[in-house]
Amino acid sequence: MELELLVLLGVMILGTSTFAVFEVEVAPWRKALKWSLVVGLTLFSHGRIGHWALVIPLTLGVAGLVFHFVWCRRNGIHPLHATPRRRYYQLRGWQWPD
Repeated sequence: MELELLVLLGVMILGTSTFAVFEVEVAPWRKALKWSLVVGLTLFSHGRIGHWALVIPLTLGVAGLVFHFVWCRRNGIHPLHATPRRRYYQLRGWQWPD
């Protein structure tokens, strides 16, 4: 299980540090729920399928990354910087800060 925990930690660190700019206005409970589901599903699956449980966070991460890049490109948003920022806020339905 140590391997799974290390992979989950790495995914969390890389994911949140790289893509935090895209979740500025997301409610904290939604972020916590997302990570709780990924961790819970992975650790639960470890008891059933062993190290193959690592496929879950890796597959979800790759699928999310592909969706993210496609969505950003379609909407004219830089996939790493969330710029132009005003356009990104508009697409997400967030109120632009005054």
